[in-house]
Parts: sequence; C-alpha cells; structure tokens
Amino acid sequence: MLSRKILVVEDEKFLALNIRNTLQELGYNVPEITVSGEEAIKKVAEINPNLVLINICLAGEINGIQVTDTIQNDFQIPVLHITEYSQYIKLSQNQLNKAFSYILKPFAETDLHLAVEMAIYKHQINTRLREGTQRMVSIFDSMNCAVVVTDTNGYIQMMNSIAEVLTGWREDEVFGRDLSEVVYLVDGDMDEKIENLAIQAIAADKVLNLPENCKLITRDEREIPIGDRVAPIRDSYGNVTGAVLVFQDITQRKQMEAQLLRNAFYDGLTALPNRVLFLDRLKQAIERRKRRSDYNFAVLFLDLDGFQGINDRLGHGMGDDFLVTIARRLESCVRSGDTVGRFGGDNFAVLLEEIKDATDTTNVAKRIQDTLGLPLNLNGHQIYTTASIGIALNCDGYNEPENLLRDADIAMYRAKQQGKAHYSIFDEANNTNS
Repeated sequence: MLSRKILVVEDEKFLALNIRNTLQELGYNVPEITVSGEEAIKKVAEINPNLVLINICLAGEINGIQVTDTIQNDFQIPVLHITEYSQYIKLSQNQLNKAFSYILKPFAETDLHLAVEMAIYKHQINTRLREGTQRMVSIFDSMNCAVVVTDTNGYIQMMNSIAEVLTGWREDEVFGRDLSEVVYLVDGDMDEKIENLAIQAIAADKVLNLPENCKLITRDEREIPIGDRVAPIRDSYGNVTGAVLVFQDITQRKQMEAQLLRNAFYDGLTALPNRVLFLDRLKQAIERRKRRSDYNFAVLFLDLDGFQGINDRLGHGMGDDFLVTIARRLESCVRSGDTVGRFGGDNFAVLLEEIKDATDTTNVAKRIQDTLGLPLNLNGHQIYTTASIGIALNCDGYNEPENLLRDADIAMYRAKQQGKAHYSIFDEANNTNS
C-alpha cells in the first residue's frame, strides 16, 4: 500500500522541516514543502496530494484562507490548517468552525498523527456522501417518472428533472416549499384541491395511491392528468424521515382509455351510441319506470328504405357519408336527454324519455319522417330517403331491454309491409301491431 502524500505549506522554515520529518517518521510521504499560496496551488496540481497541511496565516498575496478555498473547490483535496491559539480565537467564528479542520501549535506527534488521519477520513466520508447523493440524483433523473422528496413536515428537499418539466418549477426554487404549493393537485371527480400528500402518507404510515382522476395544475396553469403514489421514507432504524412522491403524465393512457371506451360503446362511423350502450340506457329507463309510475318512455326502431340501392348506385364510400348525415338528422329530431343509436347497417334506434303518452312518440316519428324526406346533397348527388319505424311503448310487463327492442323491431317490419315512410306501434295487449 502506497503511503499517503502530504503537501506542507509553511513559511516558517524550521517548523516546516520539523513537520516534514515528523510526518515521514509516521509513514507519510512529504514530497514538497512550499512557502507561498501561489506555489502551493501549482504543487497541488502537479503532485495531487492526499492532504494539504497549511499555515492559515500564510504571508503573501494569496493568504491561507484563499488557498484553502481554491484547493478544496477546484481540486477536492482535504486541507488541515496549522494555527496558533490567538489566531484560532480570531478566526474560529468563520474559517475554523468545522471539526477536524485545524491543529493548534505547538502540537505533539500523536496530535499531528490523529489530526491528519481524521482530516483524511472526514474527506473520504464526505466524498462518499457526495458521490452517493450524485448517484441518487442521477438515478432520479434517469427515471421516467417525476420524483419529489420531502421532509417530515411536507417541505420539498429535492426533485428530479422530470418533476421540473411537469410542474414548471426549478429545483433551486422549491427547496423548503410546501409540497402542495409546487405539486398543486386537484381531484377531478370531486373538483377539490388535494392537500399535502406527503403529510397524508406520513400520517397514514403507508403508501397512498393518487386519486383515479388526479390532475396536476402546472405553474403556468395547465392541467395534466397524473397517476402513481406517495410513500413514507424510513431510515435504517425504521424511523420516518420524510416522504417521496412519484408521479407521471398519463395523458396518453387517458386518451387510449377514452378511445377504448368509445370503441366499446359508440359506433365508429356515426359516433352514435352502439347497441351495447343503447341497451344499457334502455335498462336504466326500465329500472326508472319501476321506481316512478309516472315515468314513461318509448323505443323507435328505424330501417332506412332503399339504402341498399344507394350503396349499389353510388358506392360504399358515399353510403357511409349518407349514414353519417342521417345520424345527424335523427339527432336533430329529438331532445338532448333522448338517445339515438346505430345498430349496424341502416338500422337505427331512438329512446325517448319522459314522454306523456303515445302522441308524443308518434309526433317524433312524424318529425323524423319529415326530416328524412328532405333532399340530401352529397358530392353533387341529390338523394331522397324515408324510413320504416316501429314503436314500442313502455309498460309494466317489460323487465328486459331486449324484449322492448324486439317488439319495436316487430312493429318496424309491420310498418315496412305497409310501404315506405310508415310507422307502426306495437300493441302488447293483443300482441299485434296498430
């Protein structure tokens, strides 16, 4: 094992030689003795010592304190000051307030040996701590998630670069700030601000997930949907020392979920509710009828007259445009609380809610016929269409939406048998059509 190199910076020649001899007898390597700050800095760059032993009151243009700052900041080499007690009294409130940073003259060999070893050991510990912190910061910055660390009071101690990007705050601006001030969160379902999550996790003493519809309000007041969790931080003894909040932008995930939802419940061509969603709303209407005897509703089932001929003459592309236009016309014939759905092909269904009697339903059927009868211009082609409409009115006998829809379909086929542009009401009492 190589002996540690120590650079001695002392302008008292006799003392410098004594220190050098003592250190060499203790097994250290003292390759140089310098007498000025300027020369000391040059020698540090040349020999890269393990420690610099320097007179704090060094004479010259650059004093001992200035030399120390340069060596520690530019070269990251530990410095041990040599000082007299009178000098220590003057400087102790400033430069000599760190443990194991100085040794008082006169000193014995054992004192010097202990001071040197402690100064080197302290530097090694600080270096490991600094490297550990840098490694942790590097890990934080390499994560794909935002990370914010707080103390036990919920005040921010550090945050990574992704957290800076998402929140709009820089790390040097947020140290010591309340977490909820920087990471301003809102529960989208409750439309309420979420209080300091770090304090909540520490109080609950467990990992907490962010609310399902959690939104981050950025510094420039943008809204970003986020998700993940917050957890208490414990030391090696199990004591809670703070909390860590990990979160990420889930905008893409929310968009994918919304698209999957639309694919599951809405028609891809017309954007109308599909059969699944229509039946769900019809089931809700049936349940509502069970609770309210004065609640009435009806289902209209439509089949466009002559749609296949439009496809054959003008092509499927034009047929799709035609169906989209029909969907918009149907929506214009009903109220916002009603539902227009597409069941595929040229079949549509309408759920009319809160109606008074059958007349309300037939009025809507007539309005649909009149609206569909208006000429439709598509890419230079003028198209006329009509629809056969079957109507099923609610009654206490219906418990399943499929049955109501079935009867509306039966009524629609009866209307189609009567010719184009007719509607027919299913008569449940006689199981016939009127």
